[in-house]
Amino acid sequence: MKVTQIRNATLIVEYAGKTFLIDPLLAEKGAYPPIANSIRQDQRNPLVDLPLPIDHIIKADAVVVTHLHLDHFDDAAKAALPKDIKLFVQSEADAVEVRKAGFQRVEVLQADTVFEDIQLCITQGEHGRGPLVKLLGPVSGVVFKHPSEKTLYVAGDTVWYEGVQAEIAAHQPDVIAVNGGDNQFLQGGSLVMGKDDIYEVHKAAPEATIIATHMEAVNHWTLSRAELRDFIAEKGIASRVLVPEDGESYVF
Repeated sequence: MKVTQIRNATLIVEYAGKTFLIDPLLAEKGAYPPIANSIRQDQRNPLVDLPLPIDHIIKADAVVVTHLHLDHFDDAAKAALPKDIKLFVQSEADAVEVRKAGFQRVEVLQADTVFEDIQLCITQGEHGRGPLVKLLGPVSGVVFKHPSEKTLYVAGDTVWYEGVQAEIAAHQPDVIAVNGGDNQFLQGGSLVMGKDDIYEVHKAAPEATIIATHMEAVNHWTLSRAELRDFIAEKGIASRVLVPEDGESYVF
């Protein structure tokens, strides 16, 4: 497989001969106002440009949208993607909204979804802790499986908790993409994984390679790539945790 970090949680996953676009945030830099009740209110989102042309990014066989927050499926993505592209979502409620945007081939992910002989397994997640979970609503991730490939777990917008531990135990992934910018509001704590969460993922799957995505792209991030790299070096796990720049690819 080949995994390319685009921007924020947007990934291109080339897997068993098919190309998947994950959580497309495709607007030009600064197109949207800052996320309220968070730091950097003077900075508009996205904070950075796309590393590749949109025409290249949308050349996919299918799209996976883990949830419908703007930084995972934005108006620019809705406009740019072909309306007949295969698009996977986490729930029928999300499917209704995506169909309203004109998409015709929308499917709700299940535990045993199959696309072109690739198994796609929806996974659970919690977008924060305590009251934040209800406030921010349902989220999901997805596991990719195929006899010719290593198993890939894209965790989505979740913190570390027992549900992630259960998914790792169930699927035994070889590669895990985590959303690791420790994004936060001014109150309530982490919305996605911080460095300690990522360390817990490593301890649960010590032989897996972890890719830290969702970093430095929307205004409410609190964990930088540099800080995370220093942390994993101190923990002695730099060979197991990859911290890509936008546009960087890995082959497994």
